[in-house]
Amino acid sequence: MSRRFVLALAAASMLALSAVPSDAIPAFARKYQYSCSTCHQPAPRLKPFGDDFAARGFRLEDPSQEPPRATYDVGDPTLKLMRELPLAIRLDGYATFGEKNSRGADVQYPWVFKLLSGGQINQKISYYFYYIIEKGGEAGLEDAWVQINNPFKLPIDVAVGQFQVCDPMFKRELKLERYDYQIFKTHVGTAGVDLTYDRGLIVSWDFPGGVESVLQVVNGNGIGMADDFGNFDRDNLKNFAYRLAKPLDKVRLGLFGYYGREQGAGGARNRTFYFGPDVVVDVNDRFQLNLEYLERRDDNPTFLPSRRGADWKTRGGFAELVYMPLGADGPWSVAGLYNKVASDDPNAKYQSLSLNVGRLLARNVRLTADIGREFEREGTKFSLGLVTVF
Repeated sequence: MSRRFVLALAAASMLALSAVPSDAIPAFARKYQYSCSTCHQPAPRLKPFGDDFAARGFRLEDPSQEPPRATYDVGDPTLKLMRELPLAIRLDGYATFGEKNSRGADVQYPWVFKLLSGGQINQKISYYFYYIIEKGGEAGLEDAWVQINNPFKLPIDVAVGQFQVCDPMFKRELKLERYDYQIFKTHVGTAGVDLTYDRGLIVSWDFPGGVESVLQVVNGNGIGMADDFGNFDRDNLKNFAYRLAKPLDKVRLGLFGYYGREQGAGGARNRTFYFGPDVVVDVNDRFQLNLEYLERRDDNPTFLPSRRGADWKTRGGFAELVYMPLGADGPWSVAGLYNKVASDDPNAKYQSLSLNVGRLLARNVRLTADIGREFEREGTKFSLGLVTVF
């Protein structure tokens, strides 16, 4: 083990162990005077209570439990004016070793800075956004949307803005591992379509029997800057995603489909299809198994003037096992993640295996250790990290 690596690990360890429990907890916990453990196990991973709280637009199920101190009474029943703008900060940093392109150990703190805000605009309208500075310089808005619950008394919820298409299946922002859910990020050829951030509209509702339904209409080309004409969408085409899910006793079964078209230079077009199931199994209060599988088809991802040949096929997914040794509110967490993507595009192929161990130093301060191997390109790497939310 090199001297530089030892020094980097020692520096990260001293930084982590010097952290003390903080009275400053995130925005929703401050508003309701709840512990972070009410919604998270551990942060950022959500409990069912936290999922339901977010789906309602960051409000409690019983309106009478909403704290009156959080808003001003201005004599206008149509205005819910917050006394304070709810803000929270997240800082992630790491010491790493083993990356192929690294000169040895590397201190990556801060790796991520997020400024988050969310809350109620009125009884049925809420918002959420975060501004991120990543890798020491890349900055911008990622999640940024407004949600309307039961507009015109209809049994639906509507959100508009920018969000991740994969969110109804698995939220990338809530995973414990540093390694990602690769199938959601995969690009094929020069096509711009993936299942991460996009701009558009989400409509969700429940069918009889508790079947959850989510429809998304998106631009299909990410969240880049507007073009010279002020357009976010690079063509006049829209993409559609639809997911059904059925929660059972300890299992959630989901089925996802996606259809989109994209126009490249010269007018050539590519059609993209996704289809596949997802499964969440809550084995008990300590084990959770998450499974995702997707098939993707592209008929012209290099935008040739005249399409020739068979579709480009991409298939893959992940298996994730989360273990809480001392239960949901305990300080320890262990998460293993296996990714596999096979594709006719050699640049899209991916396979990785990783393990994350986390220890809460405070309810909103988590020390993490990640070790993983990406078999196609990056090799094996190790990182020791500190995640703080306040």
